[in-house]
Amino acid sequence: MLEKRRSTNRHETPYMVCKMQIKIEATRPDTAEAVELLGELDTYLLHLPYPAESRHAFSIEKLLREGVAFFVLRYEGRPAACGGIKLFGSEYGEVKRMYVRPAFRGLGLGKAILDQLAAHARASKVNLLRLETGIYQTEAVGLYDKYGFQRRGPFGDYQQDPNTVYFEKAL
Repeated sequence: MLEKRRSTNRHETPYMVCKMQIKIEATRPDTAEAVELLGELDTYLLHLPYPAESRHAFSIEKLLREGVAFFVLRYEGRPAACGGIKLFGSEYGEVKRMYVRPAFRGLGLGKAILDQLAAHARASKVNLLRLETGIYQTEAVGLYDKYGFQRRGPFGDYQQDPNTVYFEKAL
């Protein structure tokens, strides 16, 4: 059971997960912990059978260049998850580079990151989230389905791709 707790810092969202406190902080994607998490995500993705044209992940440099708001979640003081959001004016925010370390899955941390990204979008007067993910990332697809995202066609610069699932959720 995930229980939200109040925070006085607008860039942190403490939660209680299984009676253990977690902390989500806004950070740059080029910090040591973010680089480590993103490196693990990239290694995982490289082992999935996507062709080059189906790989859309932003590099750390592109996350910085595109102004992606990035967050790292700590569980019991250890970096456990991350995610970012790129805002497209007030039209929508695109979820980028979501990752929960395998040892921390099943604790509600993916939902906690999505909650943080949604809160960031709402604070920026954005009421729609969109994302793309791969068909082989079944845990991610399940999380997005459970969170209330609806499947849709390609958006932005994306093209129709049989290896990709596109989602959106009104906030």
